[in-house]
Amino acid sequence: MLRFPKTLENDPKYLKNKEKMNVVILAAGMGKRMRSELPKVLHPIAGKPMLGHVLDRARSLAPKRLVVVYGHGGEQVPTRMAAPDIAWARQEPQLGTGHAVMQAAPLLDDSVPTLILYGDVPLTTADTLARLCAAARPAADGSHGEQLAILTVVLDDPSGYGRIVRENGRITRIVEQKDADAATLAIREINTGILVVPTAPLRRWLGQLSNRNAQGEYYLTDVIASAVADGMPVVSVHPGADWETLGVNSKVQLAQLERIHQGNLAHALLENGVTLIDPARIDVRGQLSCGRDVAIDVNCVFEGEVSLADGVSIGANCVLRDAVIEAGAQILPFTHIEGARVGPLARIGPYARLRPGTVLGAEVHVGNFVELKNAQLDTQAKANHLAYVGDAVVGKRVNIGAGTITCNYDGANKYQTVIEDDAFIGSDTQLVAPVTVGRGATLGAGTTLTRDAPAGKLTISRARQTTLDKWQRPVKKPKG
Repeated sequence: MLRFPKTLENDPKYLKNKEKMNVVILAAGMGKRMRSELPKVLHPIAGKPMLGHVLDRARSLAPKRLVVVYGHGGEQVPTRMAAPDIAWARQEPQLGTGHAVMQAAPLLDDSVPTLILYGDVPLTTADTLARLCAAARPAADGSHGEQLAILTVVLDDPSGYGRIVRENGRITRIVEQKDADAATLAIREINTGILVVPTAPLRRWLGQLSNRNAQGEYYLTDVIASAVADGMPVVSVHPGADWETLGVNSKVQLAQLERIHQGNLAHALLENGVTLIDPARIDVRGQLSCGRDVAIDVNCVFEGEVSLADGVSIGANCVLRDAVIEAGAQILPFTHIEGARVGPLARIGPYARLRPGTVLGAEVHVGNFVELKNAQLDTQAKANHLAYVGDAVVGKRVNIGAGTITCNYDGANKYQTVIEDDAFIGSDTQLVAPVTVGRGATLGAGTTLTRDAPAGKLTISRARQTTLDKWQRPVKKPKG
């Protein structure tokens, strides 16, 4: 099955360096431009809060301490993202990035360096973070000791970002846009805010921060000048792609990052042999695994854990959530599948709905406007048109006619319907559960079944057909 590309997380040289850092995630910002009551870091990318993506990357490093600094939105962030491995530090009021790290400082281990991440920068890869952390470690050959490592990027338009100031090629300080002169504004290398810094000196440098600047805030970036003053080397690492450093401050930027992320996922699928009719029109909001020769048409959404086996085809405009589709199955357009398993060579849709608890065997056919819930359909069973089958066990080669429903709910409790192998259910039949249709039985069209139907026999319940010879159709009376 397809798994997304391997990264440095699987490299033995990288693995041996895990558990040697603190990770602090700054997630206290208000996000005024989001125009939302929801804290910015809880807005989703691919169905998961932005902060969730950042936490995933942090956990890939197996940090010794994981601290999230929160503030705006009160307890919404720690309540939503609660986990036993997270320590929470509240920043109130929010007085800048340096002030935010001050709140986390009491929770850090001085014996390891600290990686600073941002809850609204969700797409940084584990590979990039691994390279950044490696740059901060002392050299194995003893050529240098601890270093402060910054993630920087060169932009055609660096407007709005802090500039990386170098002298003779060495980083000496970072100047924020609002504090920069014309010469500094011409610099195109910018600070992403992501850095790795030795923790014990960091505490000292945080204590030296001042808010005498254009924004009246305590800038974390000012620790760069402090490091230089103390003789600590400051080095830079570039990300694998510029989009890894993009942050979110508005719904426009949120949508842009969503498309970038989905494009990356689509690219990985294509590289692993999946056919996408249009890579720009697929949304993966969870984990999608695919076998060989899988084809996915346009506008499909995959949520939760979805597995598509060899030779599966997914028609246009389908939604699959927590589903397993076995080899060779066809899912036709506009089908919704949630919490269900579809057997090999099955044919589902169009316009079918499979609800949680549904398990379909091999070569099952489920047609248009058929809804299944907590139903098991065995090999070659068919429900091709306009039916509801809920809380049912359906045997092999059963045919369920159009308009059939299982009446599984009495207003208080649910009951099961059993239809044994080779039964034929005529159109417009109501099966009032609990009830069993025996092997090979036939139910005549229009039957309301309230008692078990014996095997191999025809069961029918309908009023006798009557024709009234002298009946006349009413005619409309003249007005006035």
